[in-house]
Amino acid sequence: MPLRGLGSLIAVNLKLYVREPIGAFFTLAFPVMLVLIFGAIYGNEPQEMFGGYGSMDISMPAYTALVLGSVGLLGVAINTSSYREAGILRRFRMTPLRPLVYIVADVIANVLMTLVGMAGVVIFGSMLYDVRFEGQALSVLLAVTLSGTSMFAVGYLIAGVAPNARAAQVIGMAVLYPMLFLSGAGIPLEIMPDTIKTISEYLPLTYAVRLLRGLWFGESWGSLLLETGVLVAILAVGTTLAARLFRWE
Repeated sequence: MPLRGLGSLIAVNLKLYVREPIGAFFTLAFPVMLVLIFGAIYGNEPQEMFGGYGSMDISMPAYTALVLGSVGLLGVAINTSSYREAGILRRFRMTPLRPLVYIVADVIANVLMTLVGMAGVVIFGSMLYDVRFEGQALSVLLAVTLSGTSMFAVGYLIAGVAPNARAAQVIGMAVLYPMLFLSGAGIPLEIMPDTIKTISEYLPLTYAVRLLRGLWFGESWGSLLLETGVLVAILAVGTTLAARLFRWE
């Protein structure tokens, strides 16, 4: 794999991502807005319903999951469809670079955007509310990678079935918006009624929230096997279907 070509493609994909207003907003600005808004409303005083943690403490891993969902279901889906519609993917395919190089570069660029969005959330949360972190950074980063690639696989699947970028945007929003409010990514499930908690069991992003939150507060991978298994299954099925349906033009 030509590393020079890979590096150039990553740089190009990052620039194109930032120029897409919807994906960039939900990745970089929206999670920070939630920190500011809900932090101002609820503060970060320890509460019994949150297991002795504050609202902002438990929201940091949840908002990270929100970033992952936004990048995968909006950023990946919309950008890939836009590039195909504009003929960019066709031109990439006609270059000496292998298609795999483009796909790897796109995944890496999206992981980097995820980490930037996550960093913004954590920085603001730490500065304003002194949020707690009791886990291991490497475990959390591994969970971010697993959760992120699972959401990316769904995003590529949406791009594969959507006829154009506008349709990909509509499908991505239709999938993402309910999960923002029903999975614990935007609003803690502890304050939700039992009906919402039951619905959350069927939402993919719920398992990313649980995995990240568990590892954030020091739980072991062994105690989070269900969450890990669901995300691995989503990654496997999503990747298989996306590979079959992926179109360069």
